Amino acid sequence: MDKIKVIINNNQKNVKIPTGLRMLVRRCCNAVLRNEGFEGSIEISVTFVNNEQIKDLNYKYRKKNIPTDVLSFSLGETGNYSTDPASGYKLLGDIIISIEKAIEQAQKYGNSLQKEVSHLTVHGMLHLLGYNHENGGIERVKMREKEESIMSQMGFIGGISYYYNK
Repeated sequence: MDKIKVIINNNQKNVKIPTGLRMLVRRCCNAVLRNEGFEGSIEISVTFVNNEQIKDLNYKYRKKNIPTDVLSFSLGETGNYSTDPASGYKLLGDIIISIEKAIEQAQKYGNSLQKEVSHLTVHGMLHLLGYNHENGGIERVKMREKEESIMSQMGFIGGISYYYNK
């Protein structure tokens, strides 16, 4: 892997993003790419939004009229990614995280906000790389195992709180 450019945006005003959270998101993106043996220079966008914003996106793209915690929009198909002609970076896609939902879930499951946002970032990154849990079965198990392994490598020991019943 050459270089990783993680563009982080905060498009909400409801919650102050804690110091260090942006660095943690970058570490998560790096950990997933390293774990997957991804090669080349990469660009990823991660955006923090509020529940209303993610609800709108969830409805627009998935026809689900509820706020969710994370959405991923891959710019690649079957391993082929667009390349930014100016930089030569492969454009993986966008991860959208509801910081309000992350706080709710962290409180509900007794996790730190850092652990919750890390998990949502790892989950979103795996979607960008083609993993999918929506159909259940072995795909769901593989994705869950990857998430657990990467979270453990990052120092977050113990189960993760994510439920696939959305």
